[in-house]
Amino acid sequence: MVLLLAVALAACHKEEQAVVGVAHDAVNAEHQAQAAAQASASERDRQRAELARIPLPTKSLYVDVHEPGAWANPFLSVDADTLNLRVTMTDANPSSLGQGTMLRPEAARRREIQLRPADLAEALAALPPGAWRYGRVIAVAESPQANPKDRPKVRRNVEAAIQQLNDLGLVVEEWPTR
Repeated sequence: MVLLLAVALAACHKEEQAVVGVAHDAVNAEHQAQAAAQASASERDRQRAELARIPLPTKSLYVDVHEPGAWANPFLSVDADTLNLRVTMTDANPSSLGQGTMLRPEAARRREIQLRPADLAEALAALPPGAWRYGRVIAVAESPQANPKDRPKVRRNVEAAIQQLNDLGLVVEEWPTR
């Protein structure tokens, strides 16, 4: 009987230790999640600060732009799995002599960057202020090459990208699907 009582006490003690261990692991996981959330928040604040250096948009500069090729600010084309960011860099030559001619074509300063949605904020924060000629505004459109059966997923990605851009303090000019 004494042996049975000793075994029962030992079993109860082991169960109590297991519960304490699980509670301790849960507290550690919560602390790690809080630390990760704080790191993410500070990273987002850093990205916002980088983009805040760019002046607010001037709508009169882009209100008459109706073709994606004529858009001078960053242009985001959203696909089912990726984002395509088109950026036109500023001309390094401050002279107006030969500007836009064969010697200094604008297309030579245009860059297409394919991104994962998670990398969008970092890519935009890394752009130089000269890439934002209209101010802190970005054009967003669904990719015209997207498969028609993927349209619902593309639309969800567009909405997620717009939310992310708004969180960064950017004005979004959404372009219609062609």
